[in-house]
Amino acid sequence: MAERFRFTVNGAPTEVEASGSTPLLYALRNDLALKGTRFGCGSGQCGACFVLIDGHPTPACDTPLWSVSGKKITTVEGLGSGGELHALQRAFLAEQAAQCAFCTSGILLSAAALLEKNPKPTESDVRAALDRNLCRCGSHNRMVRAVLRAAGQSA
Repeated sequence: MAERFRFTVNGAPTEVEASGSTPLLYALRNDLALKGTRFGCGSGQCGACFVLIDGHPTPACDTPLWSVSGKKITTVEGLGSGGELHALQRAFLAEQAAQCAFCTSGILLSAAALLEKNPKPTESDVRAALDRNLCRCGSHNRMVRAVLRAAGQSA
């Protein structure tokens, strides 16, 4: 049975009509046409589908719609503002940190959550924050450098 769920996505009030058990990922990609959030493993283990829910990196693939009512969700499309890229996005480009880029949206959001809490992280802090995100291309070192660059540090 379909229900209406209201939440905020990338700063815009949003309403989706679906079953409460529908994964947030499906609503984002299919109903809201936000394709940056990727389907990876389907069990919340790889980080490809991470979004920020009230500022916390969360796998959208196993988060049911009922659990996000009234919450603020940020997808990779919501990182920049006013047509400008977020500092993390600029740093990822400068460091050539994305190889196939399948994991990148989730990693960007994990990094954004880190920088929001800790604007001057150490390399160890960055590695810990990205620990739940898998990159099959092996670009983690470049990603760590990019996060440090975005934080105003050079690696």
